[in-house]
Amino acid sequence: MGTYINPGNQAFKRINTPNYIDKTGLIELFNERIGGDESLVCVSRPRRFGKSYAAKMLTAYYDRSCDSHSLFDDKNIACSESYTEHLNKYNVIYLDITTFTSDLQTEGHSLRDIPKVIQDTLKNDLKESGFPVNTKDSLNKCLLRCVEASDGKPFIFIIDEWDAVIREAKDDTIAQKRYLNLLRSWFKNGSFTPKAVAAAYITGILPIKKDGSQSAISEFDEFSMLDPLEYAGYVGFTEEEVKSRCKKKAMNFKDIKSWYDGYYFTETGSVYNPYSVIKALKTGKCQSYWRATSVANPLIDYIRLDFDGLREKILRLMTGEHITVNVNGFQNDFESFEDSDDVLTLLIHLGYLTYSADYHTVQIPNEEIRGEFRQLLKQKKLGAGWIKLIKRSETLIKDVCAGNEEAVAATLEEIREEQYAPQFYNNEQSLRAIIKYAFISTYDQYCSIEEMPSGKGIADVAFIPAPYSPLPAMVVELKWNKTSGGAIEQIKKKKYTAALKSMKGNILLVGINYDEKTGKHTCMIEQG
Repeated sequence: MGTYINPGNQAFKRINTPNYIDKTGLIELFNERIGGDESLVCVSRPRRFGKSYAAKMLTAYYDRSCDSHSLFDDKNIACSESYTEHLNKYNVIYLDITTFTSDLQTEGHSLRDIPKVIQDTLKNDLKESGFPVNTKDSLNKCLLRCVEASDGKPFIFIIDEWDAVIREAKDDTIAQKRYLNLLRSWFKNGSFTPKAVAAAYITGILPIKKDGSQSAISEFDEFSMLDPLEYAGYVGFTEEEVKSRCKKKAMNFKDIKSWYDGYYFTETGSVYNPYSVIKALKTGKCQSYWRATSVANPLIDYIRLDFDGLREKILRLMTGEHITVNVNGFQNDFESFEDSDDVLTLLIHLGYLTYSADYHTVQIPNEEIRGEFRQLLKQKKLGAGWIKLIKRSETLIKDVCAGNEEAVAATLEEIREEQYAPQFYNNEQSLRAIIKYAFISTYDQYCSIEEMPSGKGIADVAFIPAPYSPLPAMVVELKWNKTSGGAIEQIKKKKYTAALKSMKGNILLVGINYDEKTGKHTCMIEQG
């Protein structure tokens, strides 16, 4: 048993606790590929979505140096016909690429050296594990010797954080090229791959780096946050898994759903961030457990510079809109951005946005991630235009609370004319978009609900203050070519404030109308 060659099952033992959610169905999917033409798989996920757990599970299952029956006999995989056929039958190479990038950077070495370091490390590990190798030979030659010594049994490669070099050496194309060439020597080598590689499972945040319009290692089948297909159930926790866990912990599932739901795939329905759900269940508190990393820092500059209209798109996402995105041009790195769609595609892979493969649209997935965008948009680096919008939005809220109806209407005019002009401004839906955009500064203190069922109908937009906020609740009714007074009467007649009765009278009724003939907004405000 070595460090990288057949590392055993201890890593999986540590996570195989009573709270472990059984994801061993992934093994069955991978078993179907071993030794075939589709034996190379890249499964990319955002951070905190269980990538390393899956890699450790696969290592424990395939590693021939240990006996893992006790770890898997009570799991779903034990019911599969392929269970015993592959259990502990292979030599495994397990690599976490971040251990190499971290060590090199700590020691002050260039990431251009990483292929040599990996190869030398594996050769030494093979020798220390008792394989008949000569460390002066090439790594591939050593691996072929190991296959011969193992009755012709090829290796299974399991690589965690495969894209660490692409991320860490984002400005160094030479380092990236050398690293990709190492992977090609394993997985795209006609004289080596069929003999030495039974299968490969690589995982990271990004899909495989593109070489022009194609993947640099095109033999891999890729399953990403864009469309994970049959691997969708292993992206994170499914809704049934979360419901089951909430029941065991006696925690309100609806609270968990409102905070962490939002990633959706046709094959499975809703999928949840495992890390955040586990933390919420452990602490009994639904809050943000997402931790922004330096990966997202360059995005601030792109928003500040309003790269290809990115700022407006981010703000529209903040107001709850779904935005059409072309994901095909993204080069699967952190530097090659041709347009705002490339930046938004990166945000999908990072987990900041969720993508509908059916409609080719993105949106912010849940309350937790919306909070991260709030923090992002508070950055002073975002520039004068953003600061102007925030100040206008803050003034708007003050005027609403003070009942300054004409000032509210005037601010809406300014925002529409100068900072947000929908492509089509011709109905209540487009007016609603303006309202959400204009109230952007409230996202720290309000939860906004569109089309809220209440009383005898559905209110257009309700703003419910956070527990710590001194601001009043607001019920906003929108009209097109009618009157703001008529909007107020509809709120009263249909009792839209019924759902907010716990606010004890601290409610404002806000009616807003847009008249196409005059091109003006009008506003009426009353105490509820």
